[in-house]
Amino acid sequence: MKKKKSLKRVLRYWPLYLMLIPGTVYLIINNYIPLFGLLIAFKKVDYSIGILKSPWTGLSNFTYLFATNDAFIMFRNTILYNVVFIILGNLLGFVTAIAMDTIKNKYFKNFSQVIILVPYLLSIIIVTYIVYAFLNPTNGFINNTIIKPLGGKGINWYNEPKPWPFILTIVYLWMSFGYSSILYYSTLIGIDKTFYEAAVVDGAGTWKQIRHVTLPCMKGTIIILLILAIGRICYSDFGLFYQVPMHSGLLYKTTQTIDTFVFRALLEQNNIGRSSAAGFFQSVLGFILVVTSNAIVSKIDKDSALF
Repeated sequence: MKKKKSLKRVLRYWPLYLMLIPGTVYLIINNYIPLFGLLIAFKKVDYSIGILKSPWTGLSNFTYLFATNDAFIMFRNTILYNVVFIILGNLLGFVTAIAMDTIKNKYFKNFSQVIILVPYLLSIIIVTYIVYAFLNPTNGFINNTIIKPLGGKGINWYNEPKPWPFILTIVYLWMSFGYSSILYYSTLIGIDKTFYEAAVVDGAGTWKQIRHVTLPCMKGTIIILLILAIGRICYSDFGLFYQVPMHSGLLYKTTQTIDTFVFRALLEQNNIGRSSAAGFFQSVLGFILVVTSNAIVSKIDKDSALF
């Protein structure tokens, strides 16, 4: 009986199942077949005999991430940068979304949304040369227009590691805040405006409206975005940390992350087993962080949890 009911259901809704096929095929090709590549993390790949026949190495491909002298630097930079990016990025996106919601002119609101989203859509190569136009030691905007006219000496930015945590943070926020603000704004416009009208009647000002209406209504979106961001705390934007500093060796102390280290190790040693091990380690750690953070949220407020 159950089989007949299932068959009738399939025949009844066959257009929907037909529409499901392209997405299912995409998931299998893009998400499941590549899982075969996890074998590479545990092998010393010999191209002459192939992946399957290459010798197993156990966990030796993972140990180089922790045995190198740069281990502390790259883990510190990756985690600390992401913590700053998560806090400032979400805060700036949230504030921008509220600011957009206050704009009454429809055309100016649409125009502002496009303008703030443009940096997110730019290629990292274009962003790199925009940054270089500002930081060029000889012809750069900052040295020639700001520092030298004030009597200062021009700075060779690509040889000075200390300013780069601030530079990379500014560049990241400039690139990403438009996208995050659109996500928050899409939730913000769904809030019932009668809540704000009731708050105004009760004498609530702008700050109290944000605190007692906006934040509670957007709590779910904020938590979900934070959980997803925590899951990628061991990853870094490769283009931001490799291309923007022009892969200068003098900046490694403040620009070296797990992703850039693996890329440089792959170029120098041509060892895809080690690079695959690093990616596998990042994925497992990200999964653990997502599950843990979601469990904590579920304990506090089950309705706000991701799953």
